[in-house]
Amino acid sequence: MQSGFSGKAMTYEEARGALAEIGQDQVFAFWDKLNASEREALLAQVSRIAWSDVAMLRRVLADEAAAKSTAANAAAGASAEDMEPAPVLELSGDGRAAAAAAGENELRGGRVAALVVAGGQGSRLGFDGPKGCYPVGPVSNAPLFAFHARKLLALRNAFGAPVPFYVMTSETNDRATREFFRENAYFGLPERDVFFFVQGMWPALTPEGKVLLDAPGHIFTAPDGHGGTLSALERSGALADMEKRGIRTVFYFQVDNPMVDVCDPAFIGEHVRRGADVSIKVCAKRDAQEGLGVPVSENGRIRIVEYTEFTDEQKNERAPDGRLRFLYGSVAIHAFSTAFLRREAGAGLPVHVAHKKVPHVDESGALVKPSSPNACKFEKFIFDSLLDAKTAICVAFDREEEFSPVKNAEGSDSPATCRADLSRKWARWLRAADVKIEMDAAGYPTRRVEIDPAYARDAESLARALAGNPGAVPAEGDIWLKA
Repeated sequence: MQSGFSGKAMTYEEARGALAEIGQDQVFAFWDKLNASEREALLAQVSRIAWSDVAMLRRVLADEAAAKSTAANAAAGASAEDMEPAPVLELSGDGRAAAAAAGENELRGGRVAALVVAGGQGSRLGFDGPKGCYPVGPVSNAPLFAFHARKLLALRNAFGAPVPFYVMTSETNDRATREFFRENAYFGLPERDVFFFVQGMWPALTPEGKVLLDAPGHIFTAPDGHGGTLSALERSGALADMEKRGIRTVFYFQVDNPMVDVCDPAFIGEHVRRGADVSIKVCAKRDAQEGLGVPVSENGRIRIVEYTEFTDEQKNERAPDGRLRFLYGSVAIHAFSTAFLRREAGAGLPVHVAHKKVPHVDESGALVKPSSPNACKFEKFIFDSLLDAKTAICVAFDREEEFSPVKNAEGSDSPATCRADLSRKWARWLRAADVKIEMDAAGYPTRRVEIDPAYARDAESLARALAGNPGAVPAEGDIWLKA
């Protein structure tokens, strides 16, 4: 890396000279047309960008075929026909009880943390702000962040130890996310136990290896993928903070799924009991075409294969019991040992190339929105770290209890389906506690139901809470139980 790229502010002469050395001084093509604040912002952005990474991306681009051959989601010398479904544990009975006891012991000892990937905006939902701020509570309109934070509060209350919350934001939404947590008093969590850190950003490159401007005074950048979590943890000091706190296991999940069982004791316990570097929660796919990554086993190691790599014949292949042969999919719920995160932070992950339509300014400074791919974006995938894991396991979960993401404005995986699934889940808990709830023909409650995770974190704790307050559930209208 050039000495000028230290993250510190540079003068125009220093920055232009440094970029000229690496063939990127087109960044300053409109310098004479920028006002003082625009010039300051551009110099600050140039200082922040890791130009040594850009040089690496140029090398990847120059030999994309070689890069694909080393990427973890490529064939890696084995044909798709050679892949076997990864073994999947289905915890039940005494085995589940033992795993839960082990996980509860870790929680009680303060050795568990939660990490949410929350760098996205709610633009696909027609929402102006961080996606984690999107209101999804069936009755309260509570935001996605609230459900995750309140689950951690419930664990803290149940086991008497903090569960630190690491929130990975992006340059786009970091400030708004921090302000949202402050405005909502961290949803009941102590401020000291919420750690924000920013995901890395990479410029896109033209086929010639040039970075693009999306405004006369701004370089186009995009997130470096969920695999960038590892380097961001180290760069931000979050990983060091985990180690200082004595964290042994990090529960990783995405912000758009309010049904996730954050730091599920049975999952954490099985991860620890088996000494796993990485554990993956998997669920049965809705159908053969559902776009989930598939855990497979090759040469004794587990890896995730993108569904696009399977032929239709493979997607529809059946096992002797009639179920799909590749039945299970990953929904990005993982547990990592902190020691493994430390090793991987320095190891680096393969870089994946995607040809995309990237908005950019033309020679006059006017914004162009291309109709076909004109540049490459680069990403790292966190599941590529599986190739370095000495021990990895897959644990099955019930998607009706733990998975209903908010991804689309309408249709499947939308706010409407998520709210309905939340109400149905909580109605099942109430019925298990002998509360009479009328259900419709499709199995959904006829009343809206919402339970604050800090009021009850599972069906058993809800039954205990209601036993001490039998009049908590109204006979008519919406049901909203809150701590």
